[in-house]
Amino acid sequence: MKALLDTSVLLAALIEEHQRHDRAFPKLLAARNREYECFVSQHSLAELYCNLTRLPYEPRITPAGARDAIRRDITTLAQIVALLPADYDAVIERMAALGLTGATIYDALIARAAEKAGVDRLYTLNPADFRRVWPEGDKVISEP
Repeated sequence: MKALLDTSVLLAALIEEHQRHDRAFPKLLAARNREYECFVSQHSLAELYCNLTRLPYEPRITPAGARDAIRRDITTLAQIVALLPADYDAVIERMAALGLTGATIYDALIARAAEKAGVDRLYTLNPADFRRVWPEGDKVISEP
């Protein structure tokens, strides 16, 4: 099986204090154990860094700590899916066609990465958001 973990799952998996850690961590652990082929959108790496370095937990995660966690726990086990300019054009076209605005485009970029990788599952803690930006992916999108 091929699965893409979105940013919400990655963040919850890495942060033990996160309210959904118990649901997300097993997906990361299964990827680490090579129980499925793991994919992550390149965009999620930037989102994850942003979120890790601004969490209100004490002690705060330093920029170097966030970098190290991403390298150790994500990029060593996942195939990173990069988008090309044509992919961005397609995402913007889809957003306009669906009448969607604002930050929903970031979920749409991750959905495009899942589509591009041909995954069987896109794991997210925000399935409704992903169904809105990728209605064709309804059967692929699921919560851990």
